[in-house]
Amino acid sequence: MASAAIGTSRPFTVLLFVIINLLSSTILGGGGGVAVGVYADNGVFSVKYKYAGRERSLSTLKAHDINRQLRFLAGVDIPLGGSGRPDAVGLYYAKIGIGTPPKNYYVQVDTGSDIVWVNCIQCKECPRRSSLGMELTTYDLEQSTTGKLVSCDEQFCLEVNGGPLSGCTANMSCPYLQIYGDGSSTAGIFVKDYVQYDRVSGDLETTAANGSIKFGCGARQSGDLGSSGEEALDGILGFGKSNSSIISQLASSRKVKKMFAHCLDGINGGGIFAMGHVVQPKVIMTPLVPNQPHYNVNMTGVQVGRVMLNISADVFEAGDRKGTIIDSGTTLAYLPELIYEPLVTMILSRQHNLEVQSIHGEYKCFQYSRSVDDGFPPVTFHFENSLLLKVYPHEYLFQHEGLWCIGWQNSGMQSRDRKNVTLFGDLVLSNKLVLYDLENQTIGWTEYNCSSSIKVQDEQTGTVHLVGSHYISSAYRLNTKWAVILLFLILVMHWSAHFRCLS
Repeated sequence: MASAAIGTSRPFTVLLFVIINLLSSTILGGGGGVAVGVYADNGVFSVKYKYAGRERSLSTLKAHDINRQLRFLAGVDIPLGGSGRPDAVGLYYAKIGIGTPPKNYYVQVDTGSDIVWVNCIQCKECPRRSSLGMELTTYDLEQSTTGKLVSCDEQFCLEVNGGPLSGCTANMSCPYLQIYGDGSSTAGIFVKDYVQYDRVSGDLETTAANGSIKFGCGARQSGDLGSSGEEALDGILGFGKSNSSIISQLASSRKVKKMFAHCLDGINGGGIFAMGHVVQPKVIMTPLVPNQPHYNVNMTGVQVGRVMLNISADVFEAGDRKGTIIDSGTTLAYLPELIYEPLVTMILSRQHNLEVQSIHGEYKCFQYSRSVDDGFPPVTFHFENSLLLKVYPHEYLFQHEGLWCIGWQNSGMQSRDRKNVTLFGDLVLSNKLVLYDLENQTIGWTEYNCSSSIKVQDEQTGTVHLVGSHYISSAYRLNTKWAVILLFLILVMHWSAHFRCLS
């Protein structure tokens, strides 16, 4: 679930505060914390694409992006799974450990969210099963010796809620409320505990490490967040820009550099997700637009093949609903009407005999039997500091029911909140290493083989280590693997017994 968070008014938050605290009164604090050394690491979580290997309908694909509402809301080695194909709904999730002793949780990795939260044991409407092949887990504060409640007078609580909450006193638990664009929501209290991750310790090697973070313990979920099925996960791992995101929290305690990178493998599934200082491949960086809650950058031009589109400069200006948003949790790419129309027109003009038809009233589709990379032009977006984002035909065109469909979407035809927004999701981010440098407020990318490896520098020793691609196997694939091993052992035992009888 990666729907876009929308703002909630303080009066509404205060009204829910009483309800949430009634729920939280049954959640008791655990024991004291464990002292750990202060050092800067690189680290990893295991991440998987939710719909890897599944054919998704166009309606499901678009519904996912609509639910996000194009929200303006990223070393540790994070093994990544899934694919960035434009014909699949964009969702990547990681397996992380929380608590002492740690329990495993499957949470969506979302660069468009800020807070981290998981379902709490007191939750009655939380999903209990998932079709993704993993067992869902609820967090129990009493079962962790390092878990504690976050009180209303702590700085974290004040920052997240924009100041003191009326009636929220020092001896009370800090509430949280997150409402998403599709109407679903999560509410509960903040707790703090240790999150377990893989610290990069050598070439393609990791050692276990942990860091204390504050996260939401969800006591009430609504909408898709409370339903079981293929949408069900244990929570969300926010990699947004605010101080409440996991990258900001780990960086503030000097666990990692405030930098992370992902490389979504749109061919094989999985890819790379790492926190820390990436030193190879080299990436050209562009400034993030200041005073924006999300990863906004300045676009300067659009090129189709070798031709620059004649687009007015004010279309690219940063500001309210302007600028370009980079969001790995969105599937397609959304362009303002003044960019979308000339872009699509020029793409289609390369083939004069195409019979273009509209699917679901918004997808332009056509029949084409030859190679799309030979018949259609690449599209190159230009950004500040000479950074380019080149998208090939096989990346922006995808097949549906025997037709080729254009993945570019006209944001001018969307709802008021999404009108004329430029937003790039997995359609253009796949098969590229994307580097987020929050310390210098820059972002950059380069074309890359996401099934290979990158180099991350250890800030303590200066040594450089390889971080490879990953893919979390589904429960089905794990069961199949163990079934093969078991069959092999049975055969070995059978042959051994047979030979003993012969001897």
